[in-house]
Amino acid sequence: MDWKLEVVVAPVSDVERAREFYVDRLGFTLDTDFSPNDQFRVVQVTPPGSACSIVFGTGLGGGVAPGSLKGAQLVVEDIVAAHAELEKQGIKNSGPVHFVDGQMTPGAEPNRADYGTFIYFDDPDGNSWAIQEIKRHLR
Repeated sequence: MDWKLEVVVAPVSDVERAREFYVDRLGFTLDTDFSPNDQFRVVQVTPPGSACSIVFGTGLGGGVAPGSLKGAQLVVEDIVAAHAELEKQGIKNSGPVHFVDGQMTPGAEPNRADYGTFIYFDDPDGNSWAIQEIKRHLR
């Protein structure tokens, strides 16, 4: 039996600001922006090439505080290109980092080994994201 993660909910305080960040700045695909009334709106975006989408909006339930999503990871094949895109869009980020003896160290992992380099950034509400470089995916 396959178990596929399809959606991650990112709690936000300002739906328009989040839509602009994820769609216009990060370049994620806008799948839907549905609002049948003033109390409910769901926006779903998908990172290019991803099978998992991100949902945010109003009236989604759960009572989760904006900015409380922590540790979600995006995967890219080229961390240097991802960093350049974040910089181009003016998105504050950690720059590429790797870990030496458990300590975060600036720069890409020297051998550019899969799973070895990360970039960290937050959305406008403080939801925290990591970008991890993986050139080959084990399935």
